[in-house]
Amino acid sequence: MELKNRIKLIEERVEFLYGRLEKCDICPRNCKVNRLKGKKGYCGAGRDLVVYTAFLHQGEEPAITGRGGSGTIFFSGCNLKCIYCQNYKFSHFLIGKVVDDAGLAKIMLNLQAKGAENINLVTPTHFLPQILKALVTALKEGLKIPIVYNTSGYEKREIIAQIKGIIDIYLTDFKYNAQLTAQTYSNAPDYPIICQESVKEMYSHNLPLWDGDLLKKGLIIRHLAIPSHTNESKSILSWVKENTPKALISVMSQYQPYFKAVNYPKINRVLKLSEYRQIKSFSEDLELQGWVQDLIPEEKLAGVHFKPQV
Repeated sequence: MELKNRIKLIEERVEFLYGRLEKCDICPRNCKVNRLKGKKGYCGAGRDLVVYTAFLHQGEEPAITGRGGSGTIFFSGCNLKCIYCQNYKFSHFLIGKVVDDAGLAKIMLNLQAKGAENINLVTPTHFLPQILKALVTALKEGLKIPIVYNTSGYEKREIIAQIKGIIDIYLTDFKYNAQLTAQTYSNAPDYPIICQESVKEMYSHNLPLWDGDLLKKGLIIRHLAIPSHTNESKSILSWVKENTPKALISVMSQYQPYFKAVNYPKINRVLKLSEYRQIKSFSEDLELQGWVQDLIPEEKLAGVHFKPQV
């Protein structure tokens, strides 16, 4: 798509999506609060966009990290709020810096200038209208690298349809495939069906496009394996194989019982080696494309401690 046509498309989507904030139904929570007047829903966000940090991330999947790193922007707040979130300090609480569209565009352009392979929007769902408005400015000022939509997977299919032709790479979680698990750990019993529908929509937008070892367009589905739920992990991998066979799968084994997870007996520990081996073997048997993260010994898990950098 030519730049002028892409900008026109984004501007149309910005107008449409800002209108949804008046009785906010951007995500499946459907809070119906007037965020344009500063009211806050489940995600904790009002009108203002809040950024916690932005930097060149060298630890994402190889296909988006490349040599320069992924230009990662972590937004504060979240519409899912898992009880084991490693980034709970800014996902469950709106800690960070209020940034306007010009400021966010500047962050994007600065990351590009530092050599970022792409712009990686982490937890963007609740700020989608504001992000797209900033993207218009950034594109007009020379942003050329791919845009990565890095999401929990708790997305409305109709909203994902609105960003077709705008987003280059979808990097989505697929956390649960059982209502009880989703309710227990994320207060979202509808997560499995919601995620399935949104992933199908993402998959319909872009077949993989590569430039050497770097992904330029496509879909990466992440699954964080959690303790005591091996069969559910297998169910998710089977679904991916059947429904999105050309998607890349990233199986993550880094789970730690952060935040409130210590109070839940089934998940108050790291993965057992036996659980990891079952999931790894199952993914190999399915011949899925992508990556399975090595199991990291518990004593080497230092956690994630991002500091505000904006």
